Amino acid sequence: MRVALISDLHGNEAALRAVLADAERRGSDRIYCLGDVCTLGPRPREVLALVREHCHGWILGNHDEFLLDSHLLQTYTEAPVVMQSVEWCAERMTEHDLDFIRAFRAEQRVELDGGAALQLFHGTPTSHMTNLLATTPPGELDAMLAGRTATVLAGGHTHVAMVRQHKGMLLVNPGSCGAPFREFVGGLAPTLMPYAEYALVECSPTGLVNATVCRVAVDARQVHRALQGSNHPLFQALSTQYDQ
Repeated sequence: MRVALISDLHGNEAALRAVLADAERRGSDRIYCLGDVCTLGPRPREVLALVREHCHGWILGNHDEFLLDSHLLQTYTEAPVVMQSVEWCAERMTEHDLDFIRAFRAEQRVELDGGAALQLFHGTPTSHMTNLLATTPPGELDAMLAGRTATVLAGGHTHVAMVRQHKGMLLVNPGSCGAPFREFVGGLAPTLMPYAEYALVECSPTGLVNATVCRVAVDARQVHRALQGSNHPLFQALSTQYDQ
């Protein structure tokens, strides 16, 4: 059984299409989305439609909830360009789109083969705004996991891919499909890497699990075409991150 995990798509249709094609090529049986689907990128509705079509489950990220509760964004950032970008995205959402986002779950447990299980969330099981990192001390990590146990626990949010072992469990961050960071920045301006990331969780019939972070090339020309004429608040910043 192969399960693909995607997270932090952020309206990047070119990156998502590249990941979906790679996941299909690798024989993924299911795809789960760990949140932050639409905002910050130039193709929010197109990305949302692809997620609806291809994914078997959807986790609510902080940016997804910003579209449902604009006041929540003010507790997360005061950066004008980020706030403007979320507003730009929200203006393009239909009520049908928002109803779909309202159906996203805070966390989800997925049963795998051989008694193995996968626990999904965005940041941590109790907060979609908390950063779970490779450097998080074990004691703090126990508090973040809030008693959750599974063969694999998977969340995104940091835009930095990770596979970490903790008390026999695998902790997986698939990185970012739409905006992978070169390093964790803690709210500062990031440097994006010119590819897309996702994770592949493979489970044998006996319950033996392996987790792999996958990197996929993204056609920068497609990203630039999506940005052209979009009047997107992050137009300049995103344009300079991708080679012409």
